[in-house]
Amino acid sequence: MPRVPSPAAAHIGALVAEARKQRGLTQDDLAHLARIDPSNVRSYEKGRAMMGIPTLIRLADALKVEPGSLLKGVVPELFAPRAVDERRRAG
Repeated sequence: MPRVPSPAAAHIGALVAEARKQRGLTQDDLAHLARIDPSNVRSYEKGRAMMGIPTLIRLADALKVEPGSLLKGVVPELFAPRAVDERRRAG
């Protein structure tokens, strides 16, 4: 199944990458600490894949941040911008 870029995935991925860099970790380091495949870390940081809640919690734990900090600024519009725009036009 091809992975489709998502504004929400890109936003969360950027927050993960920022936290990782602040801790001085490589993507491989983070993958090892979070017990996930390094290719998944790369996909998350590039916004090509959206992680599930268990993975988000493992990443947050590895980064020594609260899980909510990796969701900062996430709004419904990031998940379905076209649907929100259509509702606004119809309303």
